[in-house]
This record gives sequence, C-alpha cells and structure tokens, in this order.
Amino acid sequence: HEVQVVNVCVPTPLTKTKDPDVSFMAHAVEEIRKRLHPGELIILGSTTYPGTTRELFVPVLEETGLQVGKDFSLAFAPERIDPGNTRYKVRNVPKVVGGESAICTELACKLFDTVFDTTVPVSSTQAAEMVKLLENTFRAINIGLANEVALMCERLDLDVWEVIEAAATKPYGFMKFLPGPGLGGHCIPVDPSYLAWRMKSLNFSARFIELATEINSSMPAHVADRVSDLLNENQLAVNGAKVLIVGVAYKPDVSDLRESPAIDVISLLVKKGAKVTYHDPFVAECQIDEIRYKGSELGDEVLAESDLVVILTDHTGIDYGRLVEGASRVFDTRNATRGLEDPEGKITRL
Repeated sequence: HEVQVVNVCVPTPLTKTKDPDVSFMAHAVEEIRKRLHPGELIILGSTTYPGTTRELFVPVLEETGLQVGKDFSLAFAPERIDPGNTRYKVRNVPKVVGGESAICTELACKLFDTVFDTTVPVSSTQAAEMVKLLENTFRAINIGLANEVALMCERLDLDVWEVIEAAATKPYGFMKFLPGPGLGGHCIPVDPSYLAWRMKSLNFSARFIELATEINSSMPAHVADRVSDLLNENQLAVNGAKVLIVGVAYKPDVSDLRESPAIDVISLLVKKGAKVTYHDPFVAECQIDEIRYKGSELGDEVLAESDLVVILTDHTGIDYGRLVEGASRVFDTRNATRGLEDPEGKITRL
C-alpha cells in the first residue's frame, strides 16, 4: 500500500548558539527519499527559516530522478494551533499553503480543504515559511513592547495593567498584548531567531527582533530581582526564604513547559538560596537544573508558611481569592488577581 501524502511535522529547535537545528528535518527527508514514488504529495509543517523547503527538501528528493511539480508535489503549510484556545480550533483557523509550483499548491489546498474551513494559497514555499515567522515575530515584538512598558510603568509608579486595559478600549489601531515574566512555548521565543539567523547570512541585521528578544529574555531576571526586593521589604533575605511559585507551564491551562519563563525564574531563585515549591494543576512534577520538583497542593498550610507567593502562569481553575487570603504576600506577574479586594495590601503586580 503506497502512501499518497506525507505530512512532515518534526521538531526544529535552536542550538545553544541560536542557529537552527535542521537535523530532524534532514533525517525525515532522507527517509522520504528512500520511499518516494510518482504522484506523492509531501507537505512540510515544521516552522523554519524561509528557503528550507526549496534548499533542503527539493535537492534530496530530486536525487531519486523524480522531478518536483512534475512527478511529485511539495508544499509548505505551517501549523497555527493555539494550545488551550477554545474559540479557535483546527478547523476554523485558515490554513496557509505554499507549493513549489502551481500544481503543488493546488493539490495541497485540495487536501487541506477537507479539514479546514478556509485555505489561503500563497505564491511559494518561501512565502508560506515567511508568513509563519511574521505571525510569531509580530507576537514576540509586541510582547516585548508590553514588557518594556511594564518596566517603564514600574519606574513611573503606574499600574501597567490599568494602562493597557484602558488603551485596549480604542476600537482601532491598537491590539492588546500583555506583559509577563518572559516568553514561553516552542514557537514565540524561537521563531524570530530563525528569521534573524537567515537574515544574518544576507548581511541584514534584524534589529526589532534582536531588541524584543533581549527585553523578553531579561524578564525572568527582572522577576527574580523583584522577588528579592519584596522579601527585603519584609526584612527577609532570598537565601532561606520560602517561595511558592503558582503556575510553571508556559501559558494558562496547558501542561507544556517548553521555554517556560517559570523555569528560569525558579532556577535564578534557587541559585540565590530560596526554598522553592510550586503548584500547577497541569504539571505534577518537573526537573530544573538537576533538581526534581513535585507539585504541591494549594492548601492553607502551604500558603501560610510561604514568605512569598509568585504567580507566573494564570491558570483559570485556581481560586485566586483564596490564594490571596491564605498568603502573607503575593507577587502577581500575570494580573491574575485583578478585581480582588486587597485591604491589607498583600498584592504587588508586575
């Protein structure tokens, strides 16, 4: 039985030097080459730099003597899944498709028309690759701006959340992005670096991307410094302080820890000598810097004995009213405690 369509979705991580690691894709295309037959449609969905499909896939697959656009089809169609999003699921998010030729695009669109409400054909695989990078770079840069505004508001003694919510009432020309303890997930922190890396080879410096990356990457250290300051206000050193982290996943209501800023925050606090425990309804245990952590229940005792509770992920199932009531002090980096009464002044927000 011959497979007619192969959808390639493999990891595309960055190396320590922020270069794309294409080894998984190279292995996948090699396996496909061994089995390639006329009439087959190959679709790459992994996020990568513009030119990957053409430079990495075409030459290897054409070693078989079969020609792309004539004997087999090749397209790039990035995934756009937003984990935990209940409004936008697979079917109702338009699918961008770019083929190596017009027939490649048409065939891939016909396939995706069976799953997605809308397909959006673009002129080439490179255009489709660039679309995905633009989407995620747009988010990274705007989150970077929100984080910088949060740092400004702190210096100006303003509530950044109040400022953003008020700005978001403008019905045009403004899109709401929120600050936080850093960037997480396997796309937003990584994808802009693909683009910056690709442009470097063309002697082009992606300055917006580099600046946003710098600001977003500095947020965990800023959070750790604020934790230190808040403990200091209570005449406590970080060394030996009991810090309860609430939420370690990279975003609300998922269990994914990839690139989660909570990992960096915990690592920094532990290096300063803090006794860190965490609660996350989606993550039972995790390993950070060779230390295995088991999640704690969010009981009265755990809250009462913590010197500081730090909210890093705003999972919706957590009773923040009870959390504030039971804690001696709360540092909320996600505005999860918005609207709560705080007569004792326990809550400090990012």
